[in-house]
Amino acid sequence: MAQLHKFRPKYFCFVFAALAFSIAITCKTQAHGLFTPEIYSTLTSDTIPVRKNNLRDSVTRNDSISRSTDTLRDSLQRSDTLPPTPKIDTFSIRMSKDTLDAPVEYEAEDSAVLLVKDKMFILYGKTKTIYKDVTLTAPKVLINQETGIVTAYNSRDSLGNVATRARFQQGTEQNFESDTITYNFKTQRGLTFNTYTKQQDMWVQANLIKKVNANTTFAKHVIMTTCDYDEPHFGFVSSKGKFINNKIAITGPIHPEFEGVPIPIYLPFGLFPLNPGRHSGILAPTFEVNEQYGIGLINGGYYHVLNDYVDVTLRGNIYSYGGWMVNLTPTYRRRYHYYGSLNISLIRNKQNFKGDPDFSVNKTFNISWNHSVDSKAKPGTNFGANVNFGSSKYNSYISDNPIRNVTNTQQSSINYSRTWTGTTPMNFTMSANQSQNSVNHLMNLTLPDAGFNISTFYPFQRKEVIGSPKWYEKIGLGYTVSARNQLSFYDTASNTISSLLDTLEWGAQHRFPISLSLPPLGKFIVSPSISYEETWLTHRLRRQWNPVAGKVDTLSNEKGFFTDRRMSFSLGVNTNIYGTLAFKKSRLMAIRHVIRPSFSLNYTPNLSKGKYDVIQVDTFGHISALPQFVNNRIFTGYSYGRFGGISFGVDNNLEMKWRSKKDTGDAAIKKIRLIDGFGFQSGYNFLLDSFKLQPFNLYLRSTLFEKLSLSAQGLLDPYLYDTLGRQTKRYAWSDGRVNIGQLRSGSISMSTQFQSKPRDPKQGTNPNAQIGRHINDPALMADEQRLQDYMRRNPAEFVDFNIPWSIGLSYSLSFFKQFDRETKKFKTSVTSSASFNNSFSLTPKWNFTTNGFYDFKTKQLTTFTMSISRDMHCWQMAINVTPIGNYRYFNISISPKSSILQDLRINRTRTFVNY
Repeated sequence: MAQLHKFRPKYFCFVFAALAFSIAITCKTQAHGLFTPEIYSTLTSDTIPVRKNNLRDSVTRNDSISRSTDTLRDSLQRSDTLPPTPKIDTFSIRMSKDTLDAPVEYEAEDSAVLLVKDKMFILYGKTKTIYKDVTLTAPKVLINQETGIVTAYNSRDSLGNVATRARFQQGTEQNFESDTITYNFKTQRGLTFNTYTKQQDMWVQANLIKKVNANTTFAKHVIMTTCDYDEPHFGFVSSKGKFINNKIAITGPIHPEFEGVPIPIYLPFGLFPLNPGRHSGILAPTFEVNEQYGIGLINGGYYHVLNDYVDVTLRGNIYSYGGWMVNLTPTYRRRYHYYGSLNISLIRNKQNFKGDPDFSVNKTFNISWNHSVDSKAKPGTNFGANVNFGSSKYNSYISDNPIRNVTNTQQSSINYSRTWTGTTPMNFTMSANQSQNSVNHLMNLTLPDAGFNISTFYPFQRKEVIGSPKWYEKIGLGYTVSARNQLSFYDTASNTISSLLDTLEWGAQHRFPISLSLPPLGKFIVSPSISYEETWLTHRLRRQWNPVAGKVDTLSNEKGFFTDRRMSFSLGVNTNIYGTLAFKKSRLMAIRHVIRPSFSLNYTPNLSKGKYDVIQVDTFGHISALPQFVNNRIFTGYSYGRFGGISFGVDNNLEMKWRSKKDTGDAAIKKIRLIDGFGFQSGYNFLLDSFKLQPFNLYLRSTLFEKLSLSAQGLLDPYLYDTLGRQTKRYAWSDGRVNIGQLRSGSISMSTQFQSKPRDPKQGTNPNAQIGRHINDPALMADEQRLQDYMRRNPAEFVDFNIPWSIGLSYSLSFFKQFDRETKKFKTSVTSSASFNNSFSLTPKWNFTTNGFYDFKTKQLTTFTMSISRDMHCWQMAINVTPIGNYRYFNISISPKSSILQDLRINRTRTFVNY
């Protein structure tokens, strides 16, 4: 039997004390485990991903215990009056003073080696290292973790040549390639060896480059060039240089080299602007020899930038005979608003020497203004100006511009237009125009010239159409008005205000068209219309027959307000007729002929009956209606008499379908247009006593084989003429004659363009885009001579060397028959001419271009120009010769392509003039 011990109080106290001690030890040990900090230091990230804990509590929220309602509240749930004290972690890591302030990202295609003892990290293969805005790519990179210095090396092939260079890039402004690059991440300084870099349009090669900060570098044994070859064709060599990004490059003593051969031309220093955009500076002149003006320096001057929107160019020419020329050209531009330019030109022309029989001194001037508004500035509104005003002999005294030398007119215009869109579109235009003839000194001013147009609208159309529309809802109305005011006078000093006002003439013309759109009636389309026109005039000429003198005399020439009106009614019908001829078992699959006959019934009452003087016009007693509004220069009156008849015509189209052997399926079937259109138009007036049938207008247009453009037109007269050249009432086919009429006039024109396939189809050069870019430049628009001079001296931008050859030919012939009273026969006067424009690239770098104009009537080559262009990679050469004409011209120019060295050119120009 087990022995029972007697209970003692000291045993109870011992057990209680042991239990309390064990609980205290357990709580303290758990607290230290929760707040023990852990520090990790790894070179690479852990490759084992952290697995998310997806275990869910087995006790659901729908436990019955949570739903029990206890009426007694736990005393522990009462709010504590003391706020909880936040816990602050006192543990922190102290950073070293020489630690980088940003992470270094790196990658290597081959391998990465860490040398822990040497604190070095080596990358092999295609490496890429990024620190802030610095990106370094190289075949091999060495990173010193202690000093923060990175060194990049190039790679070489089996022959010892450089295969891949190390490349350094900081932001978007600095980029260079070197054999070796050493860069300090902490100080942002570095050294490079055998470096190639580009500063704007300038390539820089240096044996040693020291980078002192993000924007400044120093170079030793430097070559400045615009040639992108490793061994440049030319360059400027200096022992030292300093480069400030996007600002300027400054070098020590400098001299040029060509193909590695030094040229003994030394300068104490060199300045190369590197800042993009505009900057003020001197414009270097070029040398010229002119037969009229002597030896000269041309296009020299100064360019000055006033602000972000305005700049001014001053250019001038000076010649040994004493002549000079000055051009002042301010230009202005505001993006998305407007741009333009003003050009003021003064010329003092002195030809030959004093005492010579052809010695002369002339002073002329010219002012031109070009302005254009961007369409995005104010949609629906447009304003533009092209103003040219100056002395009548200004064009003849411009050197090196044969086109302007023979131009006899100067024209100016200022235009404004406004368009309103909506249910009823409207348009308003206003312009001021001026033309000046340098031969007869006649000047015409038209201001203002206004017009207003309301497009066709349908006033009876319902806003909400339910069901089919009614016929009257298709009635359309429109309105057009144009008004002009014109002055014509001669450019003389004797003009007064009263004499100018005497030449004042104004006029207006209104037109109200009414149309009705009907649905097709079967195969026919019917279009009825009504039109009313009214013209306002200021002059009326009255004439009468003088039986004593045997001629028509002027009775009066009146000024005032006069009107003339015309109304016409028309009912037009047209349709299409198709005819197809199919071929089986042939590459020619089908030929389709489309006939488009048109017929209209017209009636025009004679509202101008009192506006003509029906009088005798010759001693034979012939009566004719002479118009009274013949002296009006702006608008004239309407034709005399009624018209009640028909107008008819036939248009034809011919095309074929061809199966090609080269392709299969649908791609093998091609449609070829043989004739785009040919036909005739005429009319018949039932209300006339004679000459009811109107002449036939014949036409033909076609594009053969997508190469040859052909167009022809003629006027066929169906009446016979007597021995005095007068038209009779008899038709040409009367009396059983096989004759449809006499071809009184006609013309024919042909043009074609052939060119070879490009040498490199992927190159895709387009010289026309370059031409359009420079023509739209307002600075060049203000001076056409400078634009043409730019085209001559920069042939590489306008000659497509990728096209081996191209040939362009055009021919035109026109004739008309006129009665000769001496021979009493009709004589035919014929004029014909041909023009050509050919280009041949003899080699991928040589181009030969010719263009000219030949007159078959005079059997002379009136104009001829040939040019030779040579693309010398970073240089260009152009030779232009105009050996024929009154203004003969010769020019040779050799210059770099880059605009930064555009003044470094060799230019030789000779001009000869025949009087």
